[in-house]
Amino acid sequence: MVYWDEQGNTVEISKADQLWLDDGYFKTQQAHLPPDAPRAALSYRVSTKGQVDHNDIPMQKIKCRKFAQQQGWRVVMEKAEKGISGSKVSASKRDVIQELRQEAGNGSFDILLVYMFDRLGRIESETPFVLEWFVQHGIQMWSVHEGQQRIESHGDKLMNYIRFWQAAGESEKTSIRTRDRIRQIVSSGHFAGGFVPYGYRAVDKGRVNKRDQPVKDLEIDPEEAAWVREVFEKVANEGASGYAMARMLNDRGLCTRQGARFQSVNIRRMIRHEGYTGYLITKAARSEFIQELQIVDEKLFARANEVIDCRSKKLAQEKNIAAKTNNPTLLAGIVVCAHCGAKMSAFLHTDRYKLADGTIREKVQAKYNCYQRGQKLRACDG
Repeated sequence: MVYWDEQGNTVEISKADQLWLDDGYFKTQQAHLPPDAPRAALSYRVSTKGQVDHNDIPMQKIKCRKFAQQQGWRVVMEKAEKGISGSKVSASKRDVIQELRQEAGNGSFDILLVYMFDRLGRIESETPFVLEWFVQHGIQMWSVHEGQQRIESHGDKLMNYIRFWQAAGESEKTSIRTRDRIRQIVSSGHFAGGFVPYGYRAVDKGRVNKRDQPVKDLEIDPEEAAWVREVFEKVANEGASGYAMARMLNDRGLCTRQGARFQSVNIRRMIRHEGYTGYLITKAARSEFIQELQIVDEKLFARANEVIDCRSKKLAQEKNIAAKTNNPTLLAGIVVCAHCGAKMSAFLHTDRYKLADGTIREKVQAKYNCYQRGQKLRACDG
């Protein structure tokens, strides 16, 4: 078994260390501790899916379990956050931090151990106070690499803040390095990973990354590319709407990359995606023209987008005009479905019911219906 270390290098886990991942083995080691041993909670976090896939959580678990055992602490709970950014996601929105706070308030553990303190977060204006909150509630804060963090003096508070200020800086540097690396990959005409646009497929062409692991590149999927070209041609030459194009693809039994039915918004994104003209494009970079990736020519792309632009301008003008409708229902044409966000269609429904004496009464009531659900355009459960 291998994992990535802090520098992104591949490191093999020894068989002796692998034993610490076995819950049965760990419980056996813990059984030798005295009943009154300090109670510890272990918390793990990785920021990206790549770290999850490359065993970063097991690495943290091994180090924390061994450290707790060496300190003579009884581990009473373990919490893991996978794919949670410590620099972008606030502690108030992280379930594990909130659960640990609740358990600490209930007196469920005495010590909180992390692999490194930046596992608590990397937001310099928030994370120092998260750590301080636990200390103020009687919890000892420990890191495998940095030892115990005390908050007993003004100097301790300053060092606590400096630690997370530095962690935030390292996070920013990592983001810059990542953007530069993506820019370099895309500028070289290679796929940098992520979402594969409709009309293409990711294939292994023998390219490897700096860790000597295979990475994929894009190539045109002939069948999907034919559908993409047809959508562009119908929008550009016939003025077809996104709704009509979505319905056409759905009627053919096609679906999006997520396996869902096509919506007009999917068509709009398709028309706006300049990559179909033969470029690899990200927020940070744009490649040179790549003939092998061109699905539509630039003239067809421009004509289709001109149609979309004209339609958008018309809608913007209509928004400045008071809505008029012959429908007596309140908020007709304005209210939207709370479940899927689509507009609700208003109609008058006649309810019929029988009285005790057999008389039939009718009552006309205004009701709303989710348009997307009624037309079976999306799986709305409203």
